[in-house]
Amino acid sequence: MSSIMIKDMSPELHRRLRMDAKRHHRSMTKHVVAILEAFLGTGVGADDAPPSPVRGRFELTDAWLDTAKRQGRP
Repeated sequence: MSSIMIKDMSPELHRRLRMDAKRHHRSMTKHVVAILEAFLGTGVGADDAPPSPVRGRFELTDAWLDTAKRQGRP
């Protein structure tokens, strides 16, 4: 596997990346790879337009997700 080193990252960007990785239950390295794959595509159908967002009946917030997790919802 190839590797990359990121230099001169601001402390704020590092903090945001660490928090986002934690929220997605990933290491920072795996999270950066996931972000790059999502942004650049995987090469298969990368030029296809992304699907339209699904609109629910309520706003899906971090607070709602935390409550659902505490209640044992998947």
